[in-house]
Amino acid sequence: MSNRTTRYPHISIQRLCMRLPISKFLLSAGLTCVAAICSGRDGGTAASPVPTVPAIAHADPTLGASQRVEVAVPADMASSPFNEPRALIVPRGFSISVFARVRNARFMAVAPNGDLLVSNPGAGNVTLLRPNGKVVGQRTTFAFGLHNPHDIVFHTLGKTTYVYIAESNRIIRAPYIGGQTTMSTIQTVVDHLPDASDPELKGSYGHQLKNIALNGNKLYVSIGSSCNVCVSDTVSDPVRNAIYEYDADGGNRRLYARGLRNAEGVRFNPGTNELWAVVNNRDNIAYPFHKDWDGDGSDDFGKVMQSYVDGHPPELLIKVKDGGHYGWPYCNANPDAGLDNMPYDRDALLNPDGKKLDCSSVDPVTKGIAAHSAPLGMSFLQNSGLPEKYRNGLVVAFHGCWNCSAYNGHKIVFYPLKADGSVGDGVDFVTGWLTDAKGKQRWGRPVDAVPDGKTGLYISDDHSGTIYLLTKG
Repeated sequence: MSNRTTRYPHISIQRLCMRLPISKFLLSAGLTCVAAICSGRDGGTAASPVPTVPAIAHADPTLGASQRVEVAVPADMASSPFNEPRALIVPRGFSISVFARVRNARFMAVAPNGDLLVSNPGAGNVTLLRPNGKVVGQRTTFAFGLHNPHDIVFHTLGKTTYVYIAESNRIIRAPYIGGQTTMSTIQTVVDHLPDASDPELKGSYGHQLKNIALNGNKLYVSIGSSCNVCVSDTVSDPVRNAIYEYDADGGNRRLYARGLRNAEGVRFNPGTNELWAVVNNRDNIAYPFHKDWDGDGSDDFGKVMQSYVDGHPPELLIKVKDGGHYGWPYCNANPDAGLDNMPYDRDALLNPDGKKLDCSSVDPVTKGIAAHSAPLGMSFLQNSGLPEKYRNGLVVAFHGCWNCSAYNGHKIVFYPLKADGSVGDGVDFVTGWLTDAKGKQRWGRPVDAVPDGKTGLYISDDHSGTIYLLTKG
């Protein structure tokens, strides 16, 4: 294997399968190349896409989804897609049910009294769901008339608990008293955030929805890029590929980290000052090497090839460094040798000679995620009521690919945290919404996953308009 790695330093195992006769590859590399990866390929034919690196390599198999269970659906919630039996794959001993139907359900937050708030950016509202066992017992509109509300966070300052809501153009908050069913006394904490209404952007903003986190007396706001890849976002004010820090009341803005194309799910690791985020990376990347990728004998530098785009660049899971720079749009992490300790490649179109940004100076990624998985919501599980083996880890909702040759993502993934501070290999935790990757058939797209404050996990799905409840037993 070592001689193959040296000869093809930027080519994945799957691409080597394409370039070598199967028998020669198996004998010389000493690897098992499964039929789904190696069969039916030759050196001159673009292959059906496969993940560049397996999503699960050395994970504990007892943690992951292993049993197929039918989704329990109350009769009054059995409209499409639940007008027929639906099943999901969950860890052994778990069950899953429909807790509520909420159109275009996005990010969630559990209130101190156990109520669940759910955002709907398109409708401009936040819905309150009050549990009655495993189903919703009371439903009200907690806030309405908002401008693309997205992320929701409860946070206590002194003796006052606030609910913070991230709109696309501002961050608001209101005092929260347990049991209240509507938001009142709204305060604007941060105003004039960039979104599609900005004259400069002329109604076009690719990632205008905002994500937030709070820690002590500080507020952190993710401002995503307006485009797939562009230079204008790096010189705007505020920078549109960054996380900014503010005082909890909105004062003292400062740039915290940049080079983050679209940081989602920003959260603090409980009991620490570690700010974490998952990042949606770019699409349609050009091949960054003067090599022959597709086997036609020509130099493929600067070409956009679907077979390369399908596996590059990876999405990112990052413990965000204060002052950090994570490369976008000039440097792209490369997953070909694995999702840990990934090197950065110069962007072939914006930074071919490295003069715009020295990619060796870019801060390292904590963990790579398969390209185009579209990770959105992220929750740490330390304070959850899930079984103990999950409590030193986090879950991420993969919304799923929209422009790949075949779909990926569409699942909840668990990542264990190791004693040395690193992140273990991802474990598929809930799957089954994707029924045919190549045929692009799906009936759900998870957005967020948050502990319910008891022993379960809420999961939102904006494709079917559903809130699920995953529980043990």
